[in-house]
Amino acid sequence: MPFSTPDLIAAGLAYLLGSLSFAVIVSKALALPDPKSYGSGNPGATNVLRSGSKKAAILTLLGDTLKGVVAVLIAKHFAAQFGITEAGVALVAVAVFLGHLFPIFFGFKGGKGVATAAGVFFALDWRIGLALLGIWALVFALTRVSSMAAIIGSALAPVFAFYFYGAKPIFWAALLMTVLMIYRHKANIARMISGDEDSFKKKPAG
Repeated sequence: MPFSTPDLIAAGLAYLLGSLSFAVIVSKALALPDPKSYGSGNPGATNVLRSGSKKAAILTLLGDTLKGVVAVLIAKHFAAQFGITEAGVALVAVAVFLGHLFPIFFGFKGGKGVATAAGVFFALDWRIGLALLGIWALVFALTRVSSMAAIIGSALAPVFAFYFYGAKPIFWAALLMTVLMIYRHKANIARMISGDEDSFKKKPAG
């Protein structure tokens, strides 16, 4: 699918926004350890929670979610004015997600993208976002395994995108994000298979 110059510029800016790793930023602001130095080493809200600071985890979750929302909503809002195409909006969605996964400001070592993807899907279409949130909540309630809920939810994102839009750019964006999300969770998948994945049923030792 062809991309216009405004599409590419918008995607570049979205990538930079996505590169703001709120796990690292919030941890530094609150004088907490670098989230890449403990737990899973993943700079995301779940790992930040392991620092013992619920405030830091909530701020990280909000920041990572909102950057996905903001990038897509801005692209949609200014699409007609600046000539951003439908494919360009989908590209922005992928770009902000890629920024979170591979942030240029933090040595390309980012998070797994769950919160940012949620923000992206809500901004693209609230129906898709709400459906995925419901699936995540249901799976998490049944298993208490956050990674499993994220993987199952992300796997269904292209299904909902195709249901509402067919083989349009939003579907291809959802498909690419799903592949990347599952890839980023490959270690979690291996631990789930071996039965070693963290569960919120477990209480921390000590």
